[in-house]
Amino acid sequence: MPRTQFPYPRKSSMPSPYTSARTSPYTRRRTLKALAPYLLAGLALLCLLIWLGSGGSSSAATYRPPGTPEVVIVTTIDPRLSESYKKNIKENRQDYASRHGYATFFPNTTDYDLMPNSPETWSTIPALRHAMTKWPHTPWLFYLTGTALIMNPAESLQDKVLEPRKLESMMITDRPVVPPDSVIKTFSHLRGERVDFVLTQDREGLAGGSLLIRTGEWAKFFLDAWYDPLYRSYNFQKAEGHALEHIVQWHGTILAKLALVPQRILNSYSRDSGGGNDDGLYQEGDFIANFHGCQRDQSRNCEEEMGPLMNRWRELRDQERRK
Repeated sequence: MPRTQFPYPRKSSMPSPYTSARTSPYTRRRTLKALAPYLLAGLALLCLLIWLGSGGSSSAATYRPPGTPEVVIVTTIDPRLSESYKKNIKENRQDYASRHGYATFFPNTTDYDLMPNSPETWSTIPALRHAMTKWPHTPWLFYLTGTALIMNPAESLQDKVLEPRKLESMMITDRPVVPPDSVIKTFSHLRGERVDFVLTQDREGLAGGSLLIRTGEWAKFFLDAWYDPLYRSYNFQKAEGHALEHIVQWHGTILAKLALVPQRILNSYSRDSGGGNDDGLYQEGDFIANFHGCQRDQSRNCEEEMGPLMNRWRELRDQERRK
């Protein structure tokens, strides 16, 4: 009886040229595992380029809880001052803050553990760090010394100086950081979006009694560098003021974020204050009147000097309320 032949092809050791070249799941997993480090590195590089292209400065957080103030006004208070003086200073800031939805912060100069024999003016720096911790989502801090008054509260800080195009229009460029002949000068081409630190000069140097700092990682670095124990122990003649001038001149990462604006924009000096530029003296209508140096000079009395302008501020405030 003949053997039945079934219509099945015989197995061959040679694969058909038409067989599908499918990759097994195991092979795909091995390939992806091998490529993963390169893919992650490429993604990290892309994120870095995007971050640098956006200016490299981070605001406190991308998420802003409802009710977050745009600015926190920070003023350190010497607890030895009279109660009336402290009340006036707080009332002046609180009135301005309430108009524009800002917050205020009034720590005592004695709240922070400074080095022995350090001037209490060093408390400015930990106070700013403290404010960043209390208001982590607020974009800007406005430090104003306790010897100054806000005299023209109509404009918000955003409209007055912080809007990038407005800031660019008033920035002082290619100017010696410490007048008159510092070899380190402010940047000639700096976009307003990239500025994280705004302050003024007087005739002697940087005028740190009124300044603005954008919160975020750069601000933490900057304040930590400024508060370095080496600088606090160096015994600078003007304490934190001279330390600020040092780090701004010799740390390019700080100078690259700095914008100087005309003194009367942010920090007009009273006529009794030493060191003020002739074009930086207070005039009616200026934003700030700073009685610079009245605490250090034993022959001056801050409360007495500020009295007439404090009364004038109240007059202007009451006139506006009656409108």
